[in-house]
Amino acid sequence: MLFEKIAAYYDRLESISSRLEMIDVLTEMLKETSEDDIREAIYMTQGVLGPPFAGIEIGIAEKLTEQAIERASGYKVSEIDANFKKTGDLGTSAGQFAEKSKLKRMSSNKFTVKETFDILLKIAVTSGSGSQDSKIRMMSELIASSSPNGAKYIVRFAMGTLRLGVGDATILEALSKAFTDDRKFKTELENAYNICSDLGEVGYILAKKGKKGIDGIKISLFKPIRPALAERLSTGEEILEKMHGKCSVESKYDGMRAQLHVDKKKGKVQIYSRRLENTTEMFPDICEAALREIDADSVILEGEIIAYDEVANIFLPFQETAQRRRKHEISAKAQSLPVYMFSFDLMYLNGHDYMEKEYSQRRMKLEEILKKGKMLRLADRKVVDSAKDLEKYFVNAIDEGLEGVVAKGLNSKYIAGARKFSWIKLKRSYRNELSDTLDLVIVGYYLGKGSREEFKFGGILCATYNDRKDVFETVTRIGTGFTEKLLEELREILSKIRTTGKPARVVSNVEPDFWVEPRYVVTVRADEITKSPTHTCGWNKHEDGTQYGYALRFPRIVSNGIREDKGAEEANTSHEVAEMYKLQKKTKLS
Repeated sequence: MLFEKIAAYYDRLESISSRLEMIDVLTEMLKETSEDDIREAIYMTQGVLGPPFAGIEIGIAEKLTEQAIERASGYKVSEIDANFKKTGDLGTSAGQFAEKSKLKRMSSNKFTVKETFDILLKIAVTSGSGSQDSKIRMMSELIASSSPNGAKYIVRFAMGTLRLGVGDATILEALSKAFTDDRKFKTELENAYNICSDLGEVGYILAKKGKKGIDGIKISLFKPIRPALAERLSTGEEILEKMHGKCSVESKYDGMRAQLHVDKKKGKVQIYSRRLENTTEMFPDICEAALREIDADSVILEGEIIAYDEVANIFLPFQETAQRRRKHEISAKAQSLPVYMFSFDLMYLNGHDYMEKEYSQRRMKLEEILKKGKMLRLADRKVVDSAKDLEKYFVNAIDEGLEGVVAKGLNSKYIAGARKFSWIKLKRSYRNELSDTLDLVIVGYYLGKGSREEFKFGGILCATYNDRKDVFETVTRIGTGFTEKLLEELREILSKIRTTGKPARVVSNVEPDFWVEPRYVVTVRADEITKSPTHTCGWNKHEDGTQYGYALRFPRIVSNGIREDKGAEEANTSHEVAEMYKLQKKTKLS
């Protein structure tokens, strides 16, 4: 399949505001895509050069891209830059200059989707002496060999500004329709994706081997599993009711969630974040300890990595642990700021899948293989059968400076990538009417006024994630809680993901000054959840016959700003907010 064809589909997707229409167009595109191109077509539609754990960064610099357009079109960089300032999108500019220079363009060489992808991948990984000239040459060849429409999307992809608004769940549904003629197979595809975390691979296997091929996707080392997620409740009584009267309750550490993969025979260790990014380089001390302290040949286990002040004998907040992200300071930080990994679950051991085993079995094996651990420790836990004991354990966790607790069903399986009541969070922030913090997705922003005018940034429009419909629903506008530093950061990053209209996956009745691609998550605190005739979060016809959604009263940004460890689909869901509203109402009435 020529890249020109997929670019034409992208053009159609860009003009669609309905998710169902988007699925239909994607289905058509995937049906037309050959088996040899399907993996790369899916990656390109995601706007990536591979699964997150591959760690291949996309994003070619503006100046380099302008030089590539210059070489392909014959127009000067100064002319291209002037046009870019008018259009605000270098992809659009590339298309316009390709149109103007069509008589000069090298039209004899047309690239397939896979060939285009492979060149872009080569551009991304090329480094060292002379790499800049090589990148310009390869980019210019792609642009020159494309139609104006193709040039537009090549440039947008290369710069990380594709912004088709297509989520993974939407692609999975389209794959199901395209290769099984039935949307219902999406559940099986999602299960496979949750295990291997590689959507391109899932699509390729489905296209090549059909449903039987999907059944063959199994857990394996160094392919991270999409993490299990917890629901939330506000009292011990409610938790035990859900857990049928008995559960394990674990301390919840305010650290960086980590998935550890170890193959002792090969001496190989990899660590993946909750977003499935490879964070191995951040924690060389944990990697060394894993080979030394784990009593197993091969293992995949999960836990929280958290910094600890040994002098003061206290756990440190998330921001301290996150300092390990600064690569040039890691060795020094390992000495001055030691970290520990508190493991709470086991998914794989010595060649065997443990995800299907009951929690009590997984925990027993975890205790066996970590009994001598110093840096790799077991998450503290207790089996309880009374609300009083659960609440007492919770209070002790808070006294130790932890976030709260997670209750787990003793007979529950490890459910990858899903938020189920087999895990339930009880955090200190859930104890008041709404001192809860919420993780919300930024979908738009407003220009500054008054004292904010100099920043040209006045606030953000935030949304929850509706995981049942794969859309984002607005819940609040936030204009307070910003430091000057955060205002500058938000203005810079949001201006780069601005869209020309409302993204297809955003459901909103309000209009910000600028829409943005749903990408960044912020932590928000509010006084209360209220009914809203405007916001679309949880919008429904209710028992009293009225239609309304939910909004936040007096929302403000929590000081730590952007949640780099969370993706848009990991934000709080609309369903969660609706449940929190009910819990809040119940608290007021009691």
